[in-house]
Amino acid sequence: MPKSLSLPFDPIARADELWRQRWGAVPAMAAITSIMRAHQILLSQVDAVVKPYGLTFARYEALVLLTFSKAGELPMSKIGERLMVHPTSVTNTVDRLVRSGFVDKRPNPNDGRGTLASITARGREVVEGATRDLMAMDFGLGAYDDEECAEIFAMLRPLRLAAGDFEEK
Repeated sequence: MPKSLSLPFDPIARADELWRQRWGAVPAMAAITSIMRAHQILLSQVDAVVKPYGLTFARYEALVLLTFSKAGELPMSKIGERLMVHPTSVTNTVDRLVRSGFVDKRPNPNDGRGTLASITARGREVVEGATRDLMAMDFGLGAYDDEECAEIFAMLRPLRLAAGDFEEK
């Protein structure tokens, strides 16, 4: 919500107050509501930055993942695994990147049924520009310093671990 349309009170704090009056204190309700609102804000901000590049944040993440791979290519199944998304979402994302000229697809020579996605020179240019712009706006987290960003990461890590995103080593 633009600042000129800001409410004169924190609606999540108000909801928490009303919740407490009706059902008792449940700090998790205010926390989840804050996280969901933060997600909306951040996704809107980063999507606005990558949109001029013909990207969404999901497509940007796929390009970044491909740049991190040694050969600039990965099997579609590996992309889904690393980005933690359904195979259909990977297919849609990669197909859009192919149509934009940022990625090529070809049969995986090591897996007769699989497909490899590889980043193109144009894709590398686009991901570099988008990354520069996202870093310049601190990925939308400019209200926090480096230490606070590390704290956010640490606070959310147990949730991701409990959801099975990864195994603790």
